[in-house]
Amino acid sequence: MYFLNTLNPNEDKYRSIRIGNPTFSTKLLPVKGAVECLFEMGFEEAETHLVFPKSASVERLRQVRETIAAERDQRLQSQQSARVPPSPVPPPSLPSSSSAGSASATAVPTPAPASVPFMSSSVPFLRTLQSNFQHVLIYESPELQQKALNCIPHELLRSRAKERLKQAKDADPACTLREEDMLVLELLQWFKGEFFSWVDNLPCSRCGGATQASGSHPPSNDDLRWDAGRVENHYCHTCQLSTRFPRYNHPEKLLETRRGRCGEWANCFTLLCRALGIEARYIWDSTVGWGKKLSYILAFSKDQVVDVTWRYSCKHPEVLSRRTQVQETWLLHTLNGLNATRQQSLGAERKQQLLQRLLVELVEFISPKTPASGELGGRISGSLAWRVARGETGASDTEGVYLARTEGSSFGKISWKFNCAPVGMKIKSASVRAFSQTFQSGSVRWSLHSAETTVEFPGDGELHSSSTLSGGKELIVEAELTGGEGEVSWQHAQLFRQSLKDTEKVIFEILVEMEES
Repeated sequence: MYFLNTLNPNEDKYRSIRIGNPTFSTKLLPVKGAVECLFEMGFEEAETHLVFPKSASVERLRQVRETIAAERDQRLQSQQSARVPPSPVPPPSLPSSSSAGSASATAVPTPAPASVPFMSSSVPFLRTLQSNFQHVLIYESPELQQKALNCIPHELLRSRAKERLKQAKDADPACTLREEDMLVLELLQWFKGEFFSWVDNLPCSRCGGATQASGSHPPSNDDLRWDAGRVENHYCHTCQLSTRFPRYNHPEKLLETRRGRCGEWANCFTLLCRALGIEARYIWDSTVGWGKKLSYILAFSKDQVVDVTWRYSCKHPEVLSRRTQVQETWLLHTLNGLNATRQQSLGAERKQQLLQRLLVELVEFISPKTPASGELGGRISGSLAWRVARGETGASDTEGVYLARTEGSSFGKISWKFNCAPVGMKIKSASVRAFSQTFQSGSVRWSLHSAETTVEFPGDGELHSSSTLSGGKELIVEAELTGGEGEVSWQHAQLFRQSLKDTEKVIFEILVEMEES
């Protein structure tokens, strides 16, 4: 039907397919290769629709339709003479298991059909899925959310979010961001800069000096109470004293300790988001080695679990070759079963919202994105030594160049000054294009100055113009670099980052129009 409709080029309504359309989501999307076929015909991906642009070839669409029709007719003729095989015996259903640290067991998905392969590794993988799906329900506890709110300066953050949104809309009237988007940014900056701290090795509890990781301690009953099944031993050679570092996995305890590594950061931050009413998903990943060779990445929320592996990599075939723990068909069926069980009590509106979100993500996953220059920056959390040891620094800085603060400094400023007075001229207008990048809590503040006026603008690589500086004799373009985390904080605010292989892109430009004074 989509083919026939689109062959009528004069009807715009037939040139787009809404992803949330029940016919599309239930009859077309589950068919392997169906969406790829639509792209082959000429459809393009929009935010919530697949669109057949007016520039696309209707003849190409007709050819694909005829090819599919011929293949369908051939298969129908073959099936008429084929013998129908007996129904195979379904495999045994998987045993249920209780989630770690939880008193109740998560329901096991309905048994997979006979066509879904079963592997011995499926059982531990299922238990991991169940444990994480149960774990995210902790974030929905009203008492725990209230404890989290007591830690958050939420009124201050909301005020800052409103101001940030106002600045964004002043800079770009077409801005579609919401106050909640800005609140997430403010929460993240506060969380990284003031609330939580990164831990490589704890300082010695006696002398405060450096320690070295040296094996582990058995967890105490109190450690286990807060889901710390692993306790690291950080040894001070000066004092010959061991300092215990329990790896807590309960967000309530993390509100107290306020320190950790990746798992603790994600765990605690997810709770803070939910306490503010922000939808958030807890990400679990399975990787090969410390080089972050991705295999499985799953996003868990209170209502849904989604395989989001493809969002974290552009090398889909390479990732797929490492996904050997379970069969893909088994994983798909199991996730569908877990979601069906969890969503039984949800209303129709919420179910539709979750379906819409899932379909948009699925369409995103179909076509691997090509990363732009500077997007393959590697991990930015943790010390440089820790990231190098894990092989997660991404592209080497020798492959690109940028300006940053002096190493070890907390503040940096660079400016460009234009003085028109000596030649008897004054400024009529000014335009600036600048590109900057920030990581963690790093910040770059761009501004244009005259004797009477200051105008701020974003370092987004776009050309920004201002006529408010008209009439002045002097113009200063200035960038202030602040913020960042840990030993490499000076690297967390960067100007003009550019690959050595991408020298044609204009990343800094100042255009000044002058007139006689």
